[in-house]
Amino acid sequence: MGLLLPCILLLSASTFTAGVDFQRGPKPFGQSVFVRRSYIEERAANIVKRSLPAWLSASPKHSIKRRSAEQGDSCEALQGYDTKLAENTHSYTFNDLSGSVSLAWVGDGTGVILALTTFQVPFFMIRLGQSKLYRSENYGKSFQDVTNLINNTFIRSEFGIAIGPENSGKVILTGEVSGGHGSRIFVSDDFGKSFSHQDLPFIPLMQITYNPDNSNVLMVLSNSNELWLSEDFGSNWKKLHDMVCLVKWGRKNTIFLTASLNGSCNDRGMLELRRITDYGKTTKTVASKVYSFGLGGRFLFASVMTGKGTMRMIHVSVDQGETWNMAQLPPVGHEQFYSILAANDEMVFMHVDEPGDTGFGTIYVSDDRGTVYSKSLERHLYTTTGGDTDFTNVTSLRGVFITSVLAEDNSVQSVVSFDQGGEWVPLRKPADSKCDATAKDPDKCSLHIHAAYSIAMRLNVPMLPLTEPNAVGLILAHGSVGDAISVMKPDVYVSDDGGYTWIKALEGPHHYAILDSGGLLVAVEHSVNQPINKIKFSTDEGQCWGVYTFTKDPIYFTGLASEPGARSMNVSIWGYRDSLLSQYWISITIDFRDLLTRDCDDNDYVQWLAHSDDISDPNDGCMLGYKEKFLRLRKDSVCWNGRDYEVNTQPTPCPCTLDDFLCDFGYYRQENSSECVEQPDLKGKVLEFCLHGEEEKLQTSGYRKIPGDKCEGGEMPERKEIDLRKRCVSDLVGPELLIDSPSSKSVPIVITVIIIMLLSIAAGVVFVKKYVCGGRFLVHRYSVLQQHVEDNAVDGVDDPLETNHTHNGKIEFHDDSDEDLLE
Repeated sequence: MGLLLPCILLLSASTFTAGVDFQRGPKPFGQSVFVRRSYIEERAANIVKRSLPAWLSASPKHSIKRRSAEQGDSCEALQGYDTKLAENTHSYTFNDLSGSVSLAWVGDGTGVILALTTFQVPFFMIRLGQSKLYRSENYGKSFQDVTNLINNTFIRSEFGIAIGPENSGKVILTGEVSGGHGSRIFVSDDFGKSFSHQDLPFIPLMQITYNPDNSNVLMVLSNSNELWLSEDFGSNWKKLHDMVCLVKWGRKNTIFLTASLNGSCNDRGMLELRRITDYGKTTKTVASKVYSFGLGGRFLFASVMTGKGTMRMIHVSVDQGETWNMAQLPPVGHEQFYSILAANDEMVFMHVDEPGDTGFGTIYVSDDRGTVYSKSLERHLYTTTGGDTDFTNVTSLRGVFITSVLAEDNSVQSVVSFDQGGEWVPLRKPADSKCDATAKDPDKCSLHIHAAYSIAMRLNVPMLPLTEPNAVGLILAHGSVGDAISVMKPDVYVSDDGGYTWIKALEGPHHYAILDSGGLLVAVEHSVNQPINKIKFSTDEGQCWGVYTFTKDPIYFTGLASEPGARSMNVSIWGYRDSLLSQYWISITIDFRDLLTRDCDDNDYVQWLAHSDDISDPNDGCMLGYKEKFLRLRKDSVCWNGRDYEVNTQPTPCPCTLDDFLCDFGYYRQENSSECVEQPDLKGKVLEFCLHGEEEKLQTSGYRKIPGDKCEGGEMPERKEIDLRKRCVSDLVGPELLIDSPSSKSVPIVITVIIIMLLSIAAGVVFVKKYVCGGRFLVHRYSVLQQHVEDNAVDGVDDPLETNHTHNGKIEFHDDSDEDLLE
């Protein structure tokens, strides 16, 4: 392990105390849940606010506007829309007294929606429940009661509606039979037109999950911790394994699980990590003494007990557990946690909790090997108890992330990174905006975004920030302008350039949705106690808004629903009406297609250079090694992008500069400099650490390329690795990974090596205590993985260890992505 191991041992003895290692994943894709107002708690809370840090003055670049010069900033483009929208407004009343309704879109562009209503009450030792199922084929304009297709069976609301991957048309509903002592599934492979049922030989503990590569293959844990598998879409089931504590689908039809050897999942540090292939024909133990595990991108993480009390360390595999590398991160104890905030095949964002119940930690980003981590952001807000973080992946523009930090005075402040975590700065204050009344220093204010933490604190924030990959550069979010997040009523802000610049789009909190790939925005005012009857819409990314009265008889609003993917032109307003005798659900769907009277043509689009404010500057817009030009809709073009609209991008590689490289281990960047300089006390020394399962001497010029950076030519610092023969894979994972034992004739050599090692360790401890553990390195050995055993939708390592699911190689965060967070 070289000189780093003593530091880890010292840290494990004095710094880290305890934690869990994985986190809860996202809701099922394409599913919304609404609850009647009488079921919702009133929101009230406080966030202490103080002053901004000194780095507020940082002013990021911004992009040019896309409004025609002759148009100006007029808001007169939309005229006479009331009649058009009235002709395309459809109301449906549900004869249903249920307290909640779950919606799921089946397929892409099919118009099929399933609505499952649930009513249940406890009665002595049993639950009395009723479910109704409704189906729509026209995006919710009308519904048909199809409860008879599920034989009036009570469907378990905690499992909801499980929709198959891609456009398979598969649906699974999990119901109860025999008074809750048995389970039955209803399955459909024709987008919910018909269902067949099958009694299960077990009671599910979790929602049934589809194999991402074959939707006919299903997997589920039973309430007795048995792993069951079906290869024929639920018709037949076979038991694969007993005493499974956590299970996840891996790549290429593999299944990973942790198994208990003593019949209890409470003894977390003594679990075995096993890999199942060929749907149960082959099972192999790939790690032992495991606390938990997680998946993120191509990386498999295992949180392994070190044998030093309650300490554990993270091991990483990129070949599905065949070989392991120890992550260059310190061990953690039971009071701290780690979380994979985002991950793809090239890198991992890792949150590391601070000792004690501080509510914050540090974000680190990995290299492309998943083993070495560099500090990205300190004092990152992440609550220990609730597991709330504001970390948001801006999916509408590459490399952009927004999150919150907890300042020294306990104020919560928003920061943004435009270069995949390389640098974090405050969000620019919108033009012509003023600091709110609670700001201590009106001269020091910026925009602060309300996200998961504000919702957890029960502020008046109805929605998380919203972005869509096919709505380039667009962000909708609640926020406030001040020196920290304010407890005052937030407004809705919109950015059209990935977070560089912002405008205040709407006064007060709203529910909002993106339609037509960003060509249309819709919003409904959030009102807790008052019924509503108006919807707002914008065709120019939030600068101008029309207001349409969709009903004369207002409804108590519970949610705004639109098809996932932001390509639809239909939006449904869900709520209920309250009479003297009953409350009943109502859905009002508005089709905005006729509002946009023509299809967009070439003249409606303009070239836009991401991460730039001057498209003509040949040196502007380079981010992670390349530029991206997009054809984007003009703001004043009132036309229809269409469901077949595809983002048109023209990537161009940039010459490499020092900014395309991270500082390698033992190097750091001085303030206001791109040059990586060596730690003064390490000059001339050869650094050693474990990599690729071998001890290597790493000779480097101090740079390593940022994961995902695609620069070409230019400045390319040399980096040389020299492999040594001696293996140094940790023996913490399992005996099969240990080095071969030396032959008997090598005893003298072994004795000599031991003496040298003892002297080296003594010298290493002195060196590490003085130079490494003194906090001088900007690259740290930290690991974090987290998970909830009951939630298979996430991938992580230790309990709070999780990662967000990734699609098409893009990093996704738990807003929708959501996947695995390592804690």
